[in-house]
Amino acid sequence: MVPRQVVLAVLLILLCSSVLSSSFLSATVIETASCTFDTFRVPSNYTLSSVQGIGDDGTVVGQVIENSTQMYAGFMRAPDGAITIYSAPKSSMTWLYGQSGTGSSAGYYIDESTSKVHGFFLSGSSFTAVNYPNATNTWLFGVNKVGAATGSYTAGSSVRGFMLAGGQYTEITYPNADGTYPMAVSDNGTVVGVYSNGNMSNGFVWSSGKISAVSSPKGRFGAALSGVNNAGVMVGNRLLPDFLAAFIYQNGVFKNIVYEGAISTTAGGINNNGVISGQIFITRNNSLGFTAVCK
Repeated sequence: MVPRQVVLAVLLILLCSSVLSSSFLSATVIETASCTFDTFRVPSNYTLSSVQGIGDDGTVVGQVIENSTQMYAGFMRAPDGAITIYSAPKSSMTWLYGQSGTGSSAGYYIDESTSKVHGFFLSGSSFTAVNYPNATNTWLFGVNKVGAATGSYTAGSSVRGFMLAGGQYTEITYPNADGTYPMAVSDNGTVVGVYSNGNMSNGFVWSSGKISAVSSPKGRFGAALSGVNNAGVMVGNRLLPDFLAAFIYQNGVFKNIVYEGAISTTAGGINNNGVISGQIFITRNNSLGFTAVCK
């Protein structure tokens, strides 16, 4: 089975370890985008787990698995192709999800001593842990160029979402959802992500306190939004029985992101230059990272 990296991995980790006004948006038009891909691999002593956000300079972040230990670590791929592996201080495993236009990263890690999950910011060598007040676990996913970040935290039996800006938390939770995961935030404060109820998930868009669901056609278990840029172009994935299927979403229109010859293509993020980051599965055990420009 091909892993569902973008959101299902998040949901699995969460399972293991204000009322907002809402409306429902859907689209019936499905096209296939024309894309130009640039692919990459990770160092041979690691296996690529997932590709997530992309900064405006083309820096890509995501996760790898160290082959000898089977532990997760974050990676950063610079525009020149150089890859840096990153583990948070005193962590047993680390994930990187967001990359801002100014080079800051966002992610989360498992504390090696307590096994609790903590979010974090990374700017150069400067590391800052993020913990939602009184929450057992905190995940950080997205970050924009002004330092606003999105994430989730545990609240009893549910998982709620938030945006952190200027030291203040704003609740972003889809009404009556089991879990809400705000995955990315644009520089103008538009947040996208996914909410779940049982086995079904849907994408959502949040802006100025209003939240709207986004449902993709032909997603057996729904859909998830993973990235948004300042022009309002979004990327995400349909959740199918054995894999994810990437798409672009703008103005009510979905376009599939397809790499010829692959069994699955997933989308992790999109920057303000319209460059998309993601992962291509040639086979179940052979995958590539990519950046792409799609029309």
